[in-house]
Amino acid sequence: MPVDPQLRSLNIDIPAQPEALVKLSLLLADEDVNMQALSGLIESDMALAAAVLKAVNSSLYGLSGRVQSVQQAITFLGTREVAAVTFEMGLKAVFPAAPELEPVWERAGVRGLLMGRIGQALSVDPWAAHSAGLFEECGKAVLFRHAPDRYRPMITTASSDEELLFLEHQEFGVSHDALGAALCESWGLAPAAVHSVRYHVIVNTTRELPMQVQRRAICAISALANALIVDPDTLDDVARAVAPQADLDVTMVLRGTRRVKEQIEAAVARSAG
Repeated sequence: MPVDPQLRSLNIDIPAQPEALVKLSLLLADEDVNMQALSGLIESDMALAAAVLKAVNSSLYGLSGRVQSVQQAITFLGTREVAAVTFEMGLKAVFPAAPELEPVWERAGVRGLLMGRIGQALSVDPWAAHSAGLFEECGKAVLFRHAPDRYRPMITTASSDEELLFLEHQEFGVSHDALGAALCESWGLAPAAVHSVRYHVIVNTTRELPMQVQRRAICAISALANALIVDPDTLDDVARAVAPQADLDVTMVLRGTRRVKEQIEAAVARSAG
């Protein structure tokens, strides 16, 4: 998909999707995904396969025993979560390694997993939810890649994403939410995921879902995941605010979100034990 011409005029480069992820997207487009083909594709890139195995063996997934192959990972975690981890590693690889970006990638992995599983619990497009979570802050990496010396003070000192948007607009004429959405669109993510990335700061600040977006459930899931990560005590209030705007039942949303939280906490506890 084309990048917004207005963004092109700013001369901020949107990195192209790696070839392995292009092929992975084509495989995932098939309703009956060939697991052998999927594992073979990931394992054909040694660096990517190693990064995927390292990720799935982390405490976040809490698997019993060490997973030795991508095929094993798919068996234990399922196609969607392994594909999402692959996208996470592929996304990270197109940007420079920098200490300032490590918190962005750490949050991306946790948020993507949360959103994918909440989406699954609520029967709301788990792949779109997971990918939206992974890509939510990727616009920060785009700006860091574009102008590291100018962006470093902003990303390290801004007290909130809302303040960061203001600083970005002042310095670059564009903010990370718009750039992140542009990257998502150029990489072929679902429109619902693109919209969630584009509006996540506004949603998290105001608890108001964008009226111009028809399918708002992914935006709602983003707000729920943000509440779990930033301040779990606000979960009930956030759910009651956003669920009706996305035509979701508040009780079902709270039940599903809490169940996902408990599953991930239990996985981490098992791994630590």
